Amino acid sequence: MVNKRVVKTKAIILIASFCFASSSASADAIRDANRLLRVTDLGSRFESMAFNQTRMIIRTYASIVNMNASVSLPQSVKKSIAECYAEAYAWEQFEPGIAKIFADNLTRNEIALLIDFYNDLGHPPSEIVNFKNTLTKAEQIEFNSIEYIFNKSKGCLERDAEIINNYLASQNVDSSEYIKLE
Repeated sequence: MVNKRVVKTKAIILIASFCFASSSASADAIRDANRLLRVTDLGSRFESMAFNQTRMIIRTYASIVNMNASVSLPQSVKKSIAECYAEAYAWEQFEPGIAKIFADNLTRNEIALLIDFYNDLGHPPSEIVNFKNTLTKAEQIEFNSIEYIFNKSKGCLERDAEIINNYLASQNVDSSEYIKLE
């Protein structure tokens, strides 16, 4: 006769070992995805794009204020606006989520293929089809990443308008020339 207690204990051990193995595999996939992010230098490229976008936003604000109120925004106002974007779009806020997106959408072998590619290592002919198939996942990964960044981002629009409007008020500009959020 089988002891029910022994069977339950074995079942619990089996379930626990499965959970540990899958969490370990998940941790390995995340580790590999983080390595891919480092090898591709995605963080620097992300921050560079965010910086360029911030410059364009500030240039647009300056143009709007100059056209509507005939006032130039001083460096201090531009700097305050830039600080908000630097904080809102700091790579450190997005890196863990982007790594998870890579780990969720790519196998460990696919991540290894990409790491080798970015390290200028060749692929054996048997892996070329796998590499091409890996590249077909780029669009979905890009979509998921953009959606993640959008949902995780806190905007600066309201703060920007407040900074600009406070400056305009300090310059005694007619309130009809202020930036309104509608």
